[in-house]
Amino acid sequence: MVEMLHEYGAKNYSIFLDSESNNLFAYLEIENEELWSKSSQTEICQKWWKYMKDIMETNEDNSPVSIELKEVFHLD
Repeated sequence: MVEMLHEYGAKNYSIFLDSESNNLFAYLEIENEELWSKSSQTEICQKWWKYMKDIMETNEDNSPVSIELKEVFHLD
């Protein structure tokens, strides 16, 4: 999985768990949106989604349910 993440331009990737709500929050920086969008078709990504579907909310294709968040503050 780590190899695939690097191959498709992922960097600075973290997953957080809110133990009170049992919600997962992932933060990921990517180099190229078009390249990253192809990562979902890889065998390892499909396997990961299937493995994780019991502990996270998923769509019909096992992809994680995600929402766009509005950035309200940023500091480099």
